[in-house]
Amino acid sequence: MASPRRGSRRRGRGALYRYKTKAGDRWRWQLYVPVDPEQPNGDLRRTSGGGFKTMDDADDALRDAVKRLRNQETFATTGAPTVQAFANEWLAGLRLEASTIQGYDKIVRNHIVPQLGTLRIDRLTSTRIARHYRELEESGRRDGANAGKPLSANSVNKVHIVLGSILDAAVDDNLIAQNPARKRRTVKAPTGKQIRAQRPEIVAWSAEELHSFLTWDRDVFDDDLFTLWRVIAYTGMRRSEALALRWSDVDVKHGRLSIRRAADVTTRNVAKVTKTGSARVVDIDSVTLDALKSWKATRGSITLGFARADAYVFGNLDGAIRSPNEVGRRWTYRVAAAQKALPELKRITLKGLRHTHATLLLELGEHPKVVQERLGHSTITTTMNIYSHVTPTMQRNAIDRLAAHIEGA
Repeated sequence: MASPRRGSRRRGRGALYRYKTKAGDRWRWQLYVPVDPEQPNGDLRRTSGGGFKTMDDADDALRDAVKRLRNQETFATTGAPTVQAFANEWLAGLRLEASTIQGYDKIVRNHIVPQLGTLRIDRLTSTRIARHYRELEESGRRDGANAGKPLSANSVNKVHIVLGSILDAAVDDNLIAQNPARKRRTVKAPTGKQIRAQRPEIVAWSAEELHSFLTWDRDVFDDDLFTLWRVIAYTGMRRSEALALRWSDVDVKHGRLSIRRAADVTTRNVAKVTKTGSARVVDIDSVTLDALKSWKATRGSITLGFARADAYVFGNLDGAIRSPNEVGRRWTYRVAAAQKALPELKRITLKGLRHTHATLLLELGEHPKVVQERLGHSTITTTMNIYSHVTPTMQRNAIDRLAAHIEGA
């Protein structure tokens, strides 16, 4: 066996060897490591890896093995980082939208650190993770009056996703050999079936309820945000998308809106990309278009700058993006006021206007693909999973049309 480079038998020193096979020359690395990682100066054992076609490939593998060895020795003397310390490092290194990072940070603070934060990351087992998930399912909520109540399957699944990502990073950093959260037989994270079973029922308005509210809001409440509510109801766009609309996004000639950005809920007066990261164009009806024209004239009467192409359509009196949370609170107040005048009106959230748009279109027999494109869902599966409650109505309409078609043949 030829050996262009040979190492000593000392701990942490490796060597490369070339050897012959029927397929040609191959390379092997060899390294002496402690028998017991907790006693790095104790007895040694030999470890190796072979089958590399080039010396460079074998050398890269050797360097990686040396790095792992040094990490193990460091843990033996100083200890691996705790789950909390590593989770904070992981959060600090993320390059995502601020709102996404804020959501991950909340999960770490509320549902990972309090229970698992003091554990060394190399001591976290799949059995301990499984017990943690069961505890969250029994009493994991931490929000005010609901603290101590069960955490939903969907929320536990989000914890699982974040914890799994943290531990994936720990594997990449050679802190642990395997990700214990990925051992599904033991961990048993919530399944899609469990999540769907607990999904809250979507509350949307009927066409009559929507018409009654908008009429009351415009004619009785004399709401300065009437046009905003109408645009959301008649396009199905997200609250943050509507608040980030600029006048340049309004195509008066063709009756269309271009949805290119969204308001950032974490930073005031900052726009970001849409939730799916892509722009879309939605058609609007002539009445909604007229409402936008009238609103532009109103904004322009305050100052001409508010009607310029780069101005926000629904900006505040400073011309900045309105706070999404503040707009949500104003919607809640309007619905409560409307219910006093319209006792039969159901209470819905602002997101309920988006649900109303989709539900009414599907009930009218519109193709789900059209609804998906208007809502900006990444896939049609997402649309159908969310609005599965409309399926019976769609089936009834379809079978009635089929029967009429056959009988009339």
